[in-house]
Amino acid sequence: MSKRRLVITAVVVEGHTQGEVARAYGVSQGWVSRLVARYRAEGEVAFEPRSRRPKTSPTALDQGTVDLIVRVRKELTEQGPDAGPETIAWHLQQHHQLRVSRATISRHLTAHGLVVPAPRKRPRSSYIRFQAALPNETWQADFTHYRLADKAGTDTEILTWPDDCSRYALHVTCRPRVTGPIVLDTFRQAVAAHGIPASTLTDNGMVFTTRLSGGRGGRNALEHELRRPHITQKNAAPNHPTTCGKVERFQQTMKNWLRAQPDQPTALPHLQTLIDRFTHAYNHQRPHRSLPHRATPRHHLHHPTQSPTGPKPRRPHPHPHPHPHPHPHPPRPHRQIRHRHPPPGRTPAPHRRRTNPHRNPRDHADQRPGHPDRQRPHRRTPPRPDH
Repeated sequence: MSKRRLVITAVVVEGHTQGEVARAYGVSQGWVSRLVARYRAEGEVAFEPRSRRPKTSPTALDQGTVDLIVRVRKELTEQGPDAGPETIAWHLQQHHQLRVSRATISRHLTAHGLVVPAPRKRPRSSYIRFQAALPNETWQADFTHYRLADKAGTDTEILTWPDDCSRYALHVTCRPRVTGPIVLDTFRQAVAAHGIPASTLTDNGMVFTTRLSGGRGGRNALEHELRRPHITQKNAAPNHPTTCGKVERFQQTMKNWLRAQPDQPTALPHLQTLIDRFTHAYNHQRPHRSLPHRATPRHHLHHPTQSPTGPKPRRPHPHPHPHPHPHPHPPRPHRQIRHRHPPPGRTPAPHRRRTNPHRNPRDHADQRPGHPDRQRPHRRTPPRPDH
């Protein structure tokens, strides 16, 4: 029971004076008087404190803008693409000329119950993010499954080749099963349309690499194709799907859009038509939140591209002919002899005596004047005069 209820009960029901109740509960008599007056005017609402929210807020969004945010959220969810706060903010600015912050949109979406809380979701700050600096520096590749709307629920596979830097969907195709020749054919089509990449990044599927197959069968068709123009092939570590997170996220957006279409595909040509329509909208119309200024992938693809570096060139031979000398193996030149005599015009340097302190300790004795261990210089006996 709250203190407000106890104070009101002591004054109104038990008949104590306001001064006695104030001294008993350690509050001021004025607060007790205002509380009792509110109870007599409003009833049991006085048991709870009033809201401290201001009566007016000039900077708050009007109800029309809040309703527009909710409506755009529902429209984007029905269409299939992303419907997060940043996407809603872009649509409000581009189509309705309204600038609303991402935090404000997120707060109103949460208040209307349109956000599903995910407390166990791993925070984005824990991931190590990487991105290619230039287009055509790295191409990612992967395939995903999608079931047709026919009676048998036929399972198909969609192969995607996005660019790591610009997020441009280079080539997207659907097949009954993705095989090694299909991967090679789609890679050649992407190269013919957009140039040769400097590297590729895929998972360890057998259609991309055979490095984990135990050495049986040698390289596959894609690996041989990448070795000819010296394209670097990079593969993610096993059980680490976040390494190829860009192509995984692209496939998630594409499949959400496909499921939201009213006319679900019943055959591969119909599915390929929907994929082409989504790819065009993704590359030319949809803003990408990871690109500068929320640009489209097509706009970012026009930046300078990266090409394969190729193998390191060999160092040129010092002689144009492999054997410039008359003999195949010329004789070794004589070593230059260093003479101790100084050149003419230069005084010889004083000779330094090299001694071993372990053999003669007196050689390293103190040479200060007057020291008992100081060695006396050697004197030569002057020659005797001739008589």
